Amino acid sequence: MLRELAEKYRRIAIVGMAKNAGKTTTLNYLLEEAMDEGMICGVTSTGRDGERTDLVTGTEKPSIYLEEDTLVSVPVQLYDLAEAGLEILERTDYGSSLGPILICRVAASGYVQVAGPVINAQHETLCEKMLGYGAEVILIDGAIDRKSIAAPETSDAIILSTGAVLSRKMSSVVEETAHTVDVYSLPELDEGPARQAVEEYRDSDRILLIRDGKAEVMDIRTGLGAGKLLAAKIDDSVSHIFLPGAFTPGSIEGIDPRKLRQATFILRDATRIFFPAPLWRKLRNRGLDIRVLDGINVAAITVNPTAPLGYRFDQQELIAAMQRAVPEIPVIDVME
Repeated sequence: MLRELAEKYRRIAIVGMAKNAGKTTTLNYLLEEAMDEGMICGVTSTGRDGERTDLVTGTEKPSIYLEEDTLVSVPVQLYDLAEAGLEILERTDYGSSLGPILICRVAASGYVQVAGPVINAQHETLCEKMLGYGAEVILIDGAIDRKSIAAPETSDAIILSTGAVLSRKMSSVVEETAHTVDVYSLPELDEGPARQAVEEYRDSDRILLIRDGKAEVMDIRTGLGAGKLLAAKIDDSVSHIFLPGAFTPGSIEGIDPRKLRQATFILRDATRIFFPAPLWRKLRNRGLDIRVLDGINVAAITVNPTAPLGYRFDQQELIAAMQRAVPEIPVIDVME
């Protein structure tokens, strides 16, 4: 799988839908594939990964074993804790709670605790540096509390890790995962006057109304609770609405359904959407149209049929149910 993904994408983020969904196990699975294929990977993280015990829950975690020549980002304070031999290639000025980030090459295989910058822009530059040092593909282990790791500016594609930890009901696990895939798969805004108008204000923190292909800047900085203010502004001449921040139920509360159907909402990317699955489906079925400036590529889904509380699903049933819900995306059980 990794070789095929690396032919399409340079930076692949592994996004867990919850703790113990199998995110780090997925990383280890891909690293084993890289070893078998003779590929050189770069490994980084948006949190701290590789410690044997979860610092928050106290539960046991899978360690990260890196083969020789793998590139890895390690904070200064974790460097001496590595069981692998690490050659420091560069000391960056990217900060973390554990000190500056080091870019290292694994000189002797072993276990490593991995961490990276907390700022997305620095992550992007770090990945470019690793590619410059010879990595064929970068694997980013995403922290569970940072949905932004799925953003296109940070990664070229994501692998979504899900599993029994989400719910005791298999149907709920499948529904929640399919909802996330549906949100992340929103289409990009087509080229044309509306896109050109929005691109001029891409980095703006103001809501935009697009009338006749021209942008009208509103004195509103966020879509949170902006529904009533938007309702007063939307008329038949408004074709698009650009929201710079989060898109929540409060963003459209109070807007007449007919107005919702006539205007297309535009977001920078789908990580800014926070809607429960039932309401999302209801609005989409009623004609709510949403486009993004930058799309997200969901390359694969990995499933963990076992939950930390001891219950588990039948492996084949879970894979089959998930594959029916998202037939266009490969579903893999990396725990097998």
